[in-house]
Amino acid sequence: MDFNVKKLASDAGIFFTRAIQFTGEKFGQVEKTELDAHFENLLSRADSTKNWTEKIFRQTEVLLQPNPSSRIEEFLYEKLDRTVPSRPNNEELLGHYMQDAAKDFGPGTPYGSTLIKVGDCERRLGSVQREFLQTSAIGFLTPLRNFLEGDWRTISKERRLLENRRLDLDSCKARLKKSKLAESKAAAVPDFQETRPRNYVLSASASALWSEEVDKAEHELRVAQTEFDRQAEVTRLLLEGISSTHVNHLRCLHEFVEAQTAYYKQCHLHMQDLQKELDRFPNAFAGNPGHSMASGGSSPLDPEVQAPATGTRKAKVLYDYDAADTSELSLLADELITVYTVPGMDSDWLVGERGNQKGKVPVTYLELLS
Repeated sequence: MDFNVKKLASDAGIFFTRAIQFTGEKFGQVEKTELDAHFENLLSRADSTKNWTEKIFRQTEVLLQPNPSSRIEEFLYEKLDRTVPSRPNNEELLGHYMQDAAKDFGPGTPYGSTLIKVGDCERRLGSVQREFLQTSAIGFLTPLRNFLEGDWRTISKERRLLENRRLDLDSCKARLKKSKLAESKAAAVPDFQETRPRNYVLSASASALWSEEVDKAEHELRVAQTEFDRQAEVTRLLLEGISSTHVNHLRCLHEFVEAQTAYYKQCHLHMQDLQKELDRFPNAFAGNPGHSMASGGSSPLDPEVQAPATGTRKAKVLYDYDAADTSELSLLADELITVYTVPGMDSDWLVGERGNQKGKVPVTYLELLS
């Protein structure tokens, strides 16, 4: 390892000198080169852009991936330049559970068949969400990240360099001011009536030395001013580029809104299709018929299977049904029975007759025939 003591001592000296310079500026003890108002506005606008972009970026990450552990995992895989393992999202996982449950309960039962339909819809919703997340990550998050990790780092680097150039310039100004003050004092000391020529010679020599120091300080000041002006121009151009960043982020924001709109629209269409499909199969809303009668509650019925107000009708039995007590009538799928209503009866139930057998039957297990 090459350990350069001289460079270390030089860096330490510069750090110590600038620390003193910063302290003097804070207390107003030393002069500070001020930037023009337009430049200060550019700096303020850039800082504001960085801060709000960072907040929007972080919150969008939370919106797209609420799980902190998953966000950390994605971050680590990204840093390792590896692909994140594909895992089912919450909707897809729910859909899998529902369809597995349907296999256990029996896909031919009202509950099982409904679980299959809802589970399939949840899986489609999960697929739509996955597409939305990918689109938003590419079209919105990536440009924001590129600004924070690319353009902003470049701007920050050039700003630090400009600050160093300013400190060098102010240091040269202070050195020149000090040299001129010493030169003026040295020039005022010689006295042509001096009775001791040696003192006169020493004073004249000191004046000449300070004159050389002034010339050297003026040269260093010109160099420092040139470097400061050059760096200020470079930084100014980068800061003015923030306007282009806003235009780019505006376009990305429109794309993000379009992606959200398409996502919610697809979700709405899938849910509407599911609702229509369940409406065609009233068993999807059937609870425990015995519980409904006991509690006196009722559930919504499809208009096509509403019980007739008066008279009798034929009905086809859709599913097997075991009577809960002697007041109910057991049913077998595909058989035909006669049904009718009686005053004050719950709308979820009808009176069914099969030969000499009679009892209450649930409407949702029947297809009323005209």
